[in-house]
Amino acid sequence: MRFFICGSALRGQPDHKNLGDAKFLGEARTAPKYRLHSVRDQHPGIYEVASGGISISGELYDFTDEQHAHLLSTEPPDLYEAPIELDDGSKVNAMIYPRDLIEERGFEDISRFGGWAAFKASKA
Repeated sequence: MRFFICGSALRGQPDHKNLGDAKFLGEARTAPKYRLHSVRDQHPGIYEVASGGISISGELYDFTDEQHAHLLSTEPPDLYEAPIELDDGSKVNAMIYPRDLIEERGFEDISRFGGWAAFKASKA
C-alpha cells in the first residue's frame, strides 16, 4: 500500500520511527487543494478545500499490512485515514484532520510554509 506522510513521521522528524522499515518511495507533493494547520505544534492537520488550497510536501512509502496497522495504532487522536490526490493526479491514502475541529480549536494555519518540515525548521 502506498501511503503519503506529511508530518511528524517524515524523515528527520521525531515520529519517523513509527514507520519501521517501510520502503521509502520518494518525496511527493499533494495536488494544490489542501490546507495545512499546526495541531498544538505536535503534528499537522490537513484537509481538502474547494478553493485556496496549496500543494503540501511530503514523502511516499510502501507499507505492508502490518506496517500500516502499526502506523495507524501510533497516530494521534482525531486523525483519520482518507485518500488524497497527489500533484501527478494519482490517489494515495494519508492521515487527515477534521476541518471542523481545526476551526473550532483555532489551530494555526501554516499553509504558507508548504509542509510540516519547513514549518518546524522555521521554529528552530
